[in-house]
Amino acid sequence: MNPTKTLSPPTAGRVLVDSLRLHGVDRVFCVPGESYLEVLDALYDVSDQIQLVVAKHEGGAANMAEADGKLTGRPGICMVTRGPGATQASVGVHTAQQDSTPMILFVGQIATDQAGRDVFQEVDYVSMFGKLAKWVVEVTDASRMAEIIARAFHTAVSGRPGPVVVALPEDVLVTPSSTPAYRSTRLESAEPSAKSMAKVRAMLAAASRPLLMVGGSGWSDDATKDIANFAARWNIPVACTFRRQDIFDNRLPQYAGHLSLGMNVALSDRLKNADVVLAVGTRITDVATDGYSLLKAPNPDQALIHFHPEAHEIGRVYRPELGFEADVAASALSLAALSPPENREWDGWTASAREAYLIFSALPAPDAQATGVDLASAMRHARMVLPSDAIVTNGAGNYSVWLHRFFEYRQPRTELAPTCGAMGYGLPAAIAAALRNPERKVVCVAGDGCFLMYPQELATASQYGARLIVLVVNNGMYGTIRMHQEKHYPKRISGTQLKGPDYVALAKAFGAHAERVSETEDFAAAFSRANAHDGLALIELVTDPRQITPSMRLN
Repeated sequence: MNPTKTLSPPTAGRVLVDSLRLHGVDRVFCVPGESYLEVLDALYDVSDQIQLVVAKHEGGAANMAEADGKLTGRPGICMVTRGPGATQASVGVHTAQQDSTPMILFVGQIATDQAGRDVFQEVDYVSMFGKLAKWVVEVTDASRMAEIIARAFHTAVSGRPGPVVVALPEDVLVTPSSTPAYRSTRLESAEPSAKSMAKVRAMLAAASRPLLMVGGSGWSDDATKDIANFAARWNIPVACTFRRQDIFDNRLPQYAGHLSLGMNVALSDRLKNADVVLAVGTRITDVATDGYSLLKAPNPDQALIHFHPEAHEIGRVYRPELGFEADVAASALSLAALSPPENREWDGWTASAREAYLIFSALPAPDAQATGVDLASAMRHARMVLPSDAIVTNGAGNYSVWLHRFFEYRQPRTELAPTCGAMGYGLPAAIAAALRNPERKVVCVAGDGCFLMYPQELATASQYGARLIVLVVNNGMYGTIRMHQEKHYPKRISGTQLKGPDYVALAKAFGAHAERVSETEDFAAAFSRANAHDGLALIELVTDPRQITPSMRLN
């Protein structure tokens, strides 16, 4: 008779992976490292439930995880090794913090008995990420792994969502843990009281020039429908904040434009001249207010009503007349329930806001002196032929001004762009989007400088079969910096020239369909071929370097 086999408790590394499964994680982005081999081994056993996507650079992996968090509303998961791996992944943590995106970065760490000796790749992650992430923790006791992971998931999604960093000492990961994994309990959202919402209604009904400002993260299909219903019934003009244009269907008659870099002067004047500003979900930042000039701080001339999921964000810069700690779903639902007044004074105000947007987003007259591809025409063509659920990504650079101005966002979670202005974001984000939504069209728009931050991630797209189109806008320079350089140090070009590779040959080396387009009239056919290609495609758009913005030329 064989003795009963006693099962040993799982290691902390396996409890971590069990915790991921319990929290619904189905994809992990990583660059492998010897510091967390136990976790990689545990992921091998659940490869049918959790896909491990190996990026080619930790910055690419972190950006993919951040984009995945934007798309799902659940924490995007990234794993990197200690030291250089963590420092290179920090860009994704910064983006998640500024963009209010739920994300968890797991970092392999040196053994606990070596701490403080400045050993190989040692970093104090609590100090390094302390003011960048919502919470930074190092697991020093294997029995607390389940507790810490559950708290990490809770922290990443509660209040204002954001990044959490968890350091994993290699000796702790292989230590048996007596506490099994368990799932955190998500808080139920609190809705504003009827009495408080009556005050909101009274303020709005008394307005003559109201403006609805929407932004932030966490917008579900239902929340966007509720805010659209509210805006339509009240006929209030709607301005989306920086790189949040997909919250409100740009085709609706209440859409007034984008509070952004290079914003429409008519829209900035409208914000300045509004008498009531209703801000929902958004932090009221320097970009949306043109360097805090459109609203006076701390007491704006406009009556401000502010809904935000994090109490600390309400009154951070601007003191509101009414402030509500509520997530976007509860906020939009409460607003949609408000009955509008019988007589509105602002219908003409809303109509003129819409007309100003249509004028601003209309194609400008062709520049007879310009060479190369006209980006306004290219973005408008993409808008016409892509389905409404197409996901468009971009990083940072002046090229994005054309995208944000001449494209049209029609559904939520179709715009992936870093509000922190991080270069290189577009391609990793597009890969995450294509893997998350293989049935949808995904297009990355990237400047040549932006693309060259992570061009190696074309290998990741190819390896995992991501279907997407990359548009590389090639003007041979860092355009945004050159613009500022010409303003402040005219004709003294320093550090802004850029020599790139043969982008078509580079893309083909990774198995992509690739073309170069140098004339506007050739773009439509090239885009059609890329769109029809069942896989990875890249189009290099050669543009006029003098065409620095839609309205500015280098002379």
